[in-house]
Amino acid sequence: MTVHKRRIVGNRLPRIDATSKVTGAIVYGADYARNGMIHGAILRSPHPHARIRNIDAREALAAPGVFCVVTAADIPSERFGSFVKDIDVFAKEVVRYKGHPVAAVGARTREEAEAALPLIRVEYEELPVVATVEEAMADDARLVHEEWESYEANATLVRRGNIANHTRLTVGDADAAFAGAWRVFEHSFRTNLQHPGYTEPRAAVAEWDQDRLTVWSSTQTPFEQQSTLAAIFRIPASNVRVSVPAIGGAFGGKLRIGVEHVAAALARKARRPAKVMLTLEEEIATGYCRQPAHIRLKLGVDRDLRIVAKAGRMLVDCGAMSGSGVGVASSGLLMLAGPYVIPNLAIEGFAVYTNKAPTGSFRAPSGPQGNFACESQMDMVARELGVDPLEFRLKNIVRDGDKGPTGQEMGTVSVEECLLKAAEAIGWDKPVVEPGRGRGIACGWWTMTGQSSNVFVKVNPDGRVVVNSGCAEIGSGAITGAMQVLAEELGVDLEDITVVNADTASTPFDFGAQGSRTASMVGNACADAVRNLAAKAFPVAAQIMGVTADSCSFGYKAIVSGNQSVPLAQVAASLQSGAGGLIAEGSYIQPGTPFDKDRTSGMVIPVVNSPSYHAHAVDLTVDEETGEVTINKYVVAQDVGFAINPTYIEGQIEGGVIQAIGQTMYEEIVWENGEVRNGNLTDYKMPTAEDAPEVVSILVERAGLTGPYGAKGVGEPPVIEPPATLANAVHDASGVRVTDLPITPEKIALGRVRGN
Repeated sequence: MTVHKRRIVGNRLPRIDATSKVTGAIVYGADYARNGMIHGAILRSPHPHARIRNIDAREALAAPGVFCVVTAADIPSERFGSFVKDIDVFAKEVVRYKGHPVAAVGARTREEAEAALPLIRVEYEELPVVATVEEAMADDARLVHEEWESYEANATLVRRGNIANHTRLTVGDADAAFAGAWRVFEHSFRTNLQHPGYTEPRAAVAEWDQDRLTVWSSTQTPFEQQSTLAAIFRIPASNVRVSVPAIGGAFGGKLRIGVEHVAAALARKARRPAKVMLTLEEEIATGYCRQPAHIRLKLGVDRDLRIVAKAGRMLVDCGAMSGSGVGVASSGLLMLAGPYVIPNLAIEGFAVYTNKAPTGSFRAPSGPQGNFACESQMDMVARELGVDPLEFRLKNIVRDGDKGPTGQEMGTVSVEECLLKAAEAIGWDKPVVEPGRGRGIACGWWTMTGQSSNVFVKVNPDGRVVVNSGCAEIGSGAITGAMQVLAEELGVDLEDITVVNADTASTPFDFGAQGSRTASMVGNACADAVRNLAAKAFPVAAQIMGVTADSCSFGYKAIVSGNQSVPLAQVAASLQSGAGGLIAEGSYIQPGTPFDKDRTSGMVIPVVNSPSYHAHAVDLTVDEETGEVTINKYVVAQDVGFAINPTYIEGQIEGGVIQAIGQTMYEEIVWENGEVRNGNLTDYKMPTAEDAPEVVSILVERAGLTGPYGAKGVGEPPVIEPPATLANAVHDASGVRVTDLPITPEKIALGRVRGN
């Protein structure tokens, strides 16, 4: 990469989409419309588990404004899904959760579509409900999917009955190590069901032109949507175009297909464009939420306070469809192990079906669940042993050259630096003198999704640059970061770049805006495009200057050789008239991470790719009477590798912490016997600006091995450590250890009464 003094990367430059967003000019998926468009509404099952005996839509079809009704009979495909193909567009014979789509109405207005829904007569035969993972795993459990064995699934998975995947991570001999340990500790933890909380509901507009389908959707993965829609409607993928307007927040909740298939089904039957947008109540009850988990951990230490063994089990409640829960049960094992040297491990995870709404890949899937258990237990063990929790961690953390849980070699490890900086910033060594005041600390690691990113880069005759990228901007500013890499490498200003992105008809393939990958993967593809541009531009510039092509390099809006230069615009104009223009493709595929396959079973996510490290610390006060928690100061020391744009990294950290405070202190979708009891934003409480504490961001820069300039993933890590950090501080302040999220004032107050 470019070695001259950096003008663009590392600087706090404004976002490339800032003006259109703050002026309201940008069009979001929820805003999008087509001429002659009808509106759809979804009829959902009132039962968590039932057999469909009959559907009669005649009365609904006769209702005012109604154009069509669609059911499973109108969908040609078999099931679809990420790891297991266990999802139908509409329930065919059995509904498996309350809210399961049974039919949809397309009408002139949304109001008319909703009014027609009750006119669809559905005859149900109710079935027993599998309400919890414990019930689902019982020997005599009712099957959520009676025909599970017939489903197509990833060959790595270990499946049976209500278990969509059983994963194992085994190192050494844990039983023998526990037998020889000085002290052994066992604890149990539960995490909660949390909605991603994006502002814009899932929305899509679909339109058919004979057998060609176009969908405008607020999706994070347009190319996955393209292939999924092609499979559902049994048409070639080239006959499906997915175009992404602006996205009003996603956080992983818009990775998988949501309403696009319903809009397409309505549009095909009505022979006109159709729009489907969920209500907030539908979002709370059926959104792709973070999976709740039940975790048990066993930890053994020797007399030198070194961890000698860890065993555990993580039960992941996927809901009625496996979704990304299969991956959560896999990567969750790495989170349970944590960034520690542990010679003996015996950890297993279960992705389990229940009769609840399907869950999804909410920001850092498995991170908060696994880290809450791992880092809470580290504190609990340290305090029972009478040692400082920080020192206990520092004695056991992984360092450069150590092996990770699955045998990968760890490099660019910075967890010690993060811990020490977070501790110093929170005043860890200073005595706490105020009653009810305490501090907590936690550390962790996270992976970065790799796969492929590709771009087309064109330099116009006026020197301005157009980039075509298949990756969507989901609000994080990551595309701006990737364009800063391009501007730096090409020698132009960020304002010179225009981005056309996330349209399967006009942009090259990208794996999607997910897994903290966008800035790094798209940035690397842009750097590759610059190298390919150089191969075209340097010979032309060299001829103009009378030098050799290998003496040329990109300068500021010019190609330079020694003391000579030629404007980049001039070279682009010359190529346009003679060789089709100055345009190049750039590609990047992150290399795989080697690991020991003999240590794993069923793990579809077996390594921590391009690992980042982080430590969080908090100072808070617990009211001695009410249990109310006031966060005085929150500190994040996060290894970002290289801060491409510090402002937006800090924004990701601050937003992530507040989002995770919601999971830790407030948020929980409550299910009772297969029904949501708080399916609205009045009863489901998310933090607001008034709840946001002071967040101090410390950017640690230990260069990684794959990202541009050593950049590491930054978007997901901020939500991982807050649950454990806050739980540890609450215990320090109140003496109450809460092991099931959320940590409410009632639980703290009750813990005081019980003395735990």
